[in-house]
Amino acid sequence: MGSFVSALKTLIILLSISYSYQNGAKPNLPVSINAMDLEINSVHNGCSKPAENQWVYKCVNNKCIREHNHVLRKFNESMSLLTCSMTCGDVKLWPYPTIETQVEMKPLKFTLDALLLRLHTPYSNVRTYFRSVFKIFLGDLKGMQKQKTLKNFDHDKVIKDPIIKYDEISVNSLGNSTYDESDIDILPINVFINKCPDLSLNLDTDESYELHTKFNAGRYEANITANSFFGARHALSTLQQLMWFDERGHWWRTFSKIDIVDAPRFRYRGLMLDTSRHYISIDAIKRTIGAMSHAKLNRFHWHITDSQSFPFVSKHYPELAEYGAYSRKETYTLDNIRDVTSFAKLRGIQIITEIDAPAHAGNGWDWGPKKGLGDLSLCINQQPWTKFCGQPPCGQLNPKNNNTLFVLQKLYEELLDATETTDYFHLGGDEVNMNCWKQYFEGSELQDIWYQFTLDAADRLTIANKNITPKFVAVWSSDLTKRLRLPRSRFAVQIWTGNNDAYALLRKGYNVVFSQVSAWYLDCGFGSYLPGGVGVCDPYRSWQTVYGHRPWKKLYPYRKQILGGEACLWTEQVSEWQLDTRFWPRAAALGERLWSDPNQHIRNVFKRMSIFRNRLVDLGIEAEAIFPQYCAQNPGECD
Repeated sequence: MGSFVSALKTLIILLSISYSYQNGAKPNLPVSINAMDLEINSVHNGCSKPAENQWVYKCVNNKCIREHNHVLRKFNESMSLLTCSMTCGDVKLWPYPTIETQVEMKPLKFTLDALLLRLHTPYSNVRTYFRSVFKIFLGDLKGMQKQKTLKNFDHDKVIKDPIIKYDEISVNSLGNSTYDESDIDILPINVFINKCPDLSLNLDTDESYELHTKFNAGRYEANITANSFFGARHALSTLQQLMWFDERGHWWRTFSKIDIVDAPRFRYRGLMLDTSRHYISIDAIKRTIGAMSHAKLNRFHWHITDSQSFPFVSKHYPELAEYGAYSRKETYTLDNIRDVTSFAKLRGIQIITEIDAPAHAGNGWDWGPKKGLGDLSLCINQQPWTKFCGQPPCGQLNPKNNNTLFVLQKLYEELLDATETTDYFHLGGDEVNMNCWKQYFEGSELQDIWYQFTLDAADRLTIANKNITPKFVAVWSSDLTKRLRLPRSRFAVQIWTGNNDAYALLRKGYNVVFSQVSAWYLDCGFGSYLPGGVGVCDPYRSWQTVYGHRPWKKLYPYRKQILGGEACLWTEQVSEWQLDTRFWPRAAALGERLWSDPNQHIRNVFKRMSIFRNRLVDLGIEAEAIFPQYCAQNPGECD
């Protein structure tokens, strides 16, 4: 019986190809792999067909309806799940554009060979960088095509059969296995950047863009207009989301007409990653930054040091890493930081480094006396830790040692040079423990010491920045910021506490970045590594919680002072092996909230989030699932 079924399936495939020849269409078979042999052998070896071949879809009342594909009975009337999802109902973009979105939902077929870049800009530096951006754009598309096509192969056969190898499965050899013709013969992408030559992202950068397409007689033109390199990059990212590879037909598809005008609501759209409590490799950091670019997040806040470790290798003070890193291999050099900065710039992202001070400064600072610099930090490893710091090991910089400030100045100088960030810098500044300092400065007003240290550190930052004070010097919200003493013209506050603190700061004229623990701390909800539940911030913050949080909702009179927001991932219980699932797709929810802050029905949000999450997976990001696979295959059934 089994051999009869196999023979019948083979006959069906042969008849379908014969039918294509009779109707004047030639099968476009792969070059490196014999598609017929692969198809027939996979049937005989019991390799399952992908879901799109088992189930087919029709768009009914803006809803994709799943039907079983009974021996290709309705093949020409139905669609794959992805094509149906993309063309049924509203446009599936993430983040959703802000100003104008008009898309004709008719899909057109094309191959990647049709794509070409035509760049119009008088600035040679912009031209060079945008060509690299276009290469990234093409590389992502090719990677997604390869990822989707590999799902069709019998992986056991690929491993066992020396004729079929993974390295032979190039994009060009995959071909288009449907036997109809491409709708698009040539697809030029015309990019116009005429107003700004600056390649350094700052909080005044114009990130707006326009994207308009037209199609006529096999020629499809995409026209991108932007005032800056960064706006044009965002436009290309939007265009990429409006292209999808249909693994059922083995064609790329896009929409017949697109008109989008877009600009971000907030200037600062960030993610913070702590690389002290667990070392995170450069490759993992780059993977995170790559995913950020697709969600139009634009600030990577690198909390590079803390009391647990000091992995940054300073050229002036290598002792910090020698005493503070987990190992000599688990460190970041200036070349590493420059490499990450260059990688991020091409993806529209600014790197913001943070050397936390004065608290959270432990063993890395324990070498001062041996070098004749005195105690750079106090209370290092002091017990019981619960009395002298928030979590072990303890350590807090010595505010009365000028050598401590000079070391900080040199660190700031190195990091400013490596990241090319001059308008926004983060000093740290949270969770100072008065019991630590009280042992050394009995009788002094400890809040005054903290205040003066913060001013001194900011002065050293100005010196490090060639005597130019950055426009925004950021500190965490704390007992110090509650006193509203820091000069509001000089300091911005990253608020991780509640809206009462935010309101008080805004009312006094401070600029703020929201990072409230109640919604945007992505490490919460996994219990505690400490006895007694110390440090727990349950419950888990779902992507819906991240998305639904709008701390500015009742603060519109102060909207100009709200720079934006940032989701934070502290890594007490996160290594790089959990990095993708902790960040994604929850960080994408933040991306849309800060880019367009839309007011859409949650059903539409779910549909768009599902497609964006799957796109991240196709791009190599191990994003967390947002609902059962059944819900993904049956859009709208789980609403």
